[in-house]
Amino acid sequence: MTAPGPVGVGWRAAAPPSRSGPRVGRGVELAIASAAQVVLLVVVRPGLAGLAVGVGYALAAWAVLSVAFRRRRALAPADHVTLTRVVLTGGVTALVTAHLLGGGHTWTLVAVASTALVLDGVDGRVARRTGTASRFGARFDMEVDAFLVLVLSVHVAWTAGAWVLTIGAMRYVFGAAARVAPWLRADLRPSLARKAVAVVQGVTLVAAASGVVPYAEALVAAALALLLWSFGRDVAWLSRRAWSFKRGRSTDGAGRPSVLDPVAR
Repeated sequence: MTAPGPVGVGWRAAAPPSRSGPRVGRGVELAIASAAQVVLLVVVRPGLAGLAVGVGYALAAWAVLSVAFRRRRALAPADHVTLTRVVLTGGVTALVTAHLLGGGHTWTLVAVASTALVLDGVDGRVARRTGTASRFGARFDMEVDAFLVLVLSVHVAWTAGAWVLTIGAMRYVFGAAARVAPWLRADLRPSLARKAVAVVQGVTLVAAASGVVPYAEALVAAALALLLWSFGRDVAWLSRRAWSFKRGRSTDGAGRPSVLDPVAR
């Protein structure tokens, strides 16, 4: 799972898309993704309510991504991996809906969510190997991470308690806070600890969703504690950085302001 923090930490400028050879247009790519979403929903069979939510998700994703991709002639290789995760997250959303209405599908949910988490470690590598890593790609990856964790937290909260929703809500709360406190938008320095905490959130929620892991609530509570610690550490660093700039001192990590993605913190 992508480390939280600003989009753009540790990114490389994307190579300009090649104009040689045929490229599938972004509209066609999004249409294929939407069709894949429908196929996945048919395969996992989430029931009528889950199917309705899944189709709604597919339509919403198509609308949002059409706007997000409007300046891109075609997607980079890593973006295709992330787009696959968008489809898988739609399947998870439909299955969680079925669960909330009393349906089963636990192991199907675990399988689909686990695949999405595994692919989270693939898109970054693809971007680096192909030299197409970019701020846009990092943001795209982070937003998919955020929504997947939010949906998984809803699933676990249904049995463990509403406090679990804190894990899924933190990215969005932080984003709202950054709108009124611009100093929260500054780029963070790369952090291995932040990346590790990010991975822990998704893995722990999937493990808890399986229903077979002992002391699942304690594990989720520990994951939340780590998330709060990571957030607190980064907010403290950003606060010190902002104060230093106010006093006219330069600090490490200066960069173009960007919206942070606290989910994976």
